[in-house]
Amino acid sequence: MTGTDPEPPTAPVGPPPPFDAELAPVLAVLSGVLPPAIVPEHIPAVRRGSRLSTPTDAELARSGRFTVATRTAPGPVGAPDVPLLICRPTLATGPLPAVYFMHGGGMVLGDNRSGVMEPLDWADALGLVVVSVEYRLAPEHPHPAPVDDCWAGLLWTVEHAAELGIDPGRVIVAGTSAGGGLAAALALLARDQDGPALAGQLLMCPMLDDRNDSASAEQMAGQGVWDRTANDTGWTALLGAGRGGLDVSPFAAPARATDLSGLPPAFIDVGSAETFRDEDVAHAGRIWAAGGRAELHVWPGGFHSFDTFAPSAGMSQDAKAARLNWLRRLLRS
Repeated sequence: MTGTDPEPPTAPVGPPPPFDAELAPVLAVLSGVLPPAIVPEHIPAVRRGSRLSTPTDAELARSGRFTVATRTAPGPVGAPDVPLLICRPTLATGPLPAVYFMHGGGMVLGDNRSGVMEPLDWADALGLVVVSVEYRLAPEHPHPAPVDDCWAGLLWTVEHAAELGIDPGRVIVAGTSAGGGLAAALALLARDQDGPALAGQLLMCPMLDDRNDSASAEQMAGQGVWDRTANDTGWTALLGAGRGGLDVSPFAAPARATDLSGLPPAFIDVGSAETFRDEDVAHAGRIWAAGGRAELHVWPGGFHSFDTFAPSAGMSQDAKAARLNWLRRLLRS
């Protein structure tokens, strides 16, 4: 063939996948208080609302089953110290596996108590220490502040493993949404900077790709939770005018990594009816193509963070069980 080969045809993007029948009524109520299209002007109000559900020390302690402490790790050069929330099973002895957890919130909201109740469920069932990091938020603190804080906290946690009763060879990074993207970034950093040998990475509906141009992003515009407009808000807060450009670091947007070999085993899950579906599926596929281990779940009709907003729904229970089972198998291997 002479000349330039034509571009392969692009499949048309159809309507959004239907929401799960049990989840749809929850979403209808939720949309009245949390619009899918969050814009920068909404950030202060959304932050105020998110603080209303922050668990107390008593709730974290779970009737004395956990000892709850707060510590600080030295921050990056010239930056503040990094607050860590540490929950350890009270009666456990010996070095324990640990989950190093990063909260969600689109890079613009949340703290180290946000979303930590599910990691505590894992800790309850499997005897784990939970260390949850509070990273600085965009737009006040753009990249690399969030990932630098998470990295500093991880290094401190591993360096102080004996003091914390943690087995440094069984540390798993985990996160949801923005925190899932940060967990994926830490897995890359640990590989590329000779960091801790992580045991696994548990990525729940992770926020991975600043380009925001997938079929699922297009399909879910104006739909569900955290749509394409909200995603643009979060990524632009983090990256500014560089969002979507040629020089975005994979430690900001892990979908930009060109090499996914040599990473710890991954668990990735996402809803079929959410913005992040295609980038998360692609991330799992690229790990497999590089010869790595990944378990992928795409929950049919699930909107973003459906299990957080509808925890009693049947599919939410299935998703939580799948994560716990993966952790159990990982720690037995």
